[in-house]
Amino acid sequence: MTQEPPSEDASHPLDVDTVEALVRRQLAEALGGRRGMLEAAGPTLLFTAVWLTTKDLRLALTTSAALAVGLLLMRLAQRGTTQYVFNAVFGIGLGWLFVYLAGRSGGTADEQALAFFLPGLIWSGAYSIAIAASCVTRWPLIGFMLGNVTGDPLGWHHDPQVVRLCTRLTWVLGMPGIVGVLLQGPVWLAGWSGAVSADAAVLMLSALRYGLGWPLRLSALAMMGWLLGRNHTPLQPAPEAPAAEE
Repeated sequence: MTQEPPSEDASHPLDVDTVEALVRRQLAEALGGRRGMLEAAGPTLLFTAVWLTTKDLRLALTTSAALAVGLLLMRLAQRGTTQYVFNAVFGIGLGWLFVYLAGRSGGTADEQALAFFLPGLIWSGAYSIAIAASCVTRWPLIGFMLGNVTGDPLGWHHDPQVVRLCTRLTWVLGMPGIVGVLLQGPVWLAGWSGAVSADAAVLMLSALRYGLGWPLRLSALAMMGWLLGRNHTPLQPAPEAPAAEE
C-alpha cells in the first residue's frame, strides 16, 4: 500500500505494521468498548421502559434525557472521552425534536412515542445505503478510515488485497444496521398506520434494536476479528530486491 511516511506530530502514530492491526485498533476506538455501547443504548432503553409502564411521554423523555446528561457529566468528571455518551445526548435531543414536531402537527401520544424512534431509523437507513454503495463501488468506508490514519487518504485503493479486506470488513460492519432497518422499518410503519398498537410497536422496536441488534453487532465483531486474524497485510509494500548486475 503506497503512502507517505507519517509526520512525527501525527494525531494517530503508526505503531503497527499491518492493515489488520491498524483496523483492530481503530474499530476499538470507534465502538468505545462495552461502556461506550451501554452509554449509547441506556437512554433509549429507559425511554421505552418508562413509556410502556406509565404512558407518560413527558416523563419518558425527561428521564431518558436526564440519564444521558448524567452519563455525560460522569465522563467529564472522570476526564474521559465524551464521544460515545455525546452520541446518546444528541440522539435523545433529536428524538425529542421529532416528538415535538409530531405533537405540533396534531399527533397523538402514541404517534409521538413512535416519532421518537424515527431519527434512528432514518440514520440507520442512510448509513446502510452508504455502506452498501461503498462496497458495490469498491470504495469501502473502512478503507477511508485506514487512509485517514496512514496519512494517504486514497493510497489504500491501489492495493487490491487491501481493497478486498476493507470491502469484506465494511460489509460485516454494516450488516447489523442493514438487517435492523429491514426489520424495524415495517414495524414502525405498522405502528404509525395503526396496523398494530403503538405499545406493541414501541416494544418490538426496542426488542429489535437491542435484543436482536446487540447480538448481531457482537456476531459482526466476532466475524471481523476472525477476518482480521487470518492474514497479515503490510501497511508498507515490501521493498523490491535490487536487480542483479550483469
